Amino acid sequence: MLVILLPTWMDRIFRKIRSVYRFYYDGFRDMSWWGRRVWIIIIIKIVIIFIVLRIFFFPDFLKKNFKDDARRSDYVLDQITSINNIYD
Repeated sequence: MLVILLPTWMDRIFRKIRSVYRFYYDGFRDMSWWGRRVWIIIIIKIVIIFIVLRIFFFPDFLKKNFKDDARRSDYVLDQITSINNIYD
């Protein structure tokens, strides 16, 4: 058996991560059928909102309109530092 000795601070971090994982794993495993279905629906909605909608409705404006990083950074700097009064 391979035993890896970790420093105490690293061991404490891994134990914390493992305990958090077990907490959520046991909670999901012991959840009722109805509760699992609700969480699955919530996760699917989050995936749709943050991944699918971002791909189709928020294209990469800077990559599409500028060829290199220098021009992109110049454009962003100009947009941030320009003084435009929106109320005029």
